Amino acid sequence: MESSSEKTAMPDEVNGRPVIQTAKGPVLTPCAPGSVLARLGDKWTILVISLLSLSPDMPMRFGAIRRGIPDISQRMLTLTLRNLERDGLVARHYYTELPPRVEYELTPRGRSMLKPLAGFTDWIRDTWQDIEASRRAFDASNQEQ
Repeated sequence: MESSSEKTAMPDEVNGRPVIQTAKGPVLTPCAPGSVLARLGDKWTILVISLLSLSPDMPMRFGAIRRGIPDISQRMLTLTLRNLERDGLVARHYYTELPPRVEYELTPRGRSMLKPLAGFTDWIRDTWQDIEASRRAFDASNQEQ
């Protein structure tokens, strides 16, 4: 039998989150505000960032982005682009031509998100079918109960 002094020590952090050891067990502390995590995990954010990354040296117009993401509504694309601009991930360029022209491109901060995003989307691509199968099995077993 293993004594408490022989147990493996808990790490001080996990996935970049500080871990506080308490008498009741480990407690994860927030590593980022929930609003940032929610934004980066939003499906429209991932699609807009991914689409803009396809033309790193050429900004894209709103219509081109909308055509590149067929299921997004004009309102949702507007909100997503505005929030990405607010977070410093996308730059908006307004040209006072007739008609006015607006273009969007990734900022250096937005481009810095591409490598972590690729790892995340690779994982999704490699596991989504297994996840769907697990969901079906779970739902089927819960229907029998």
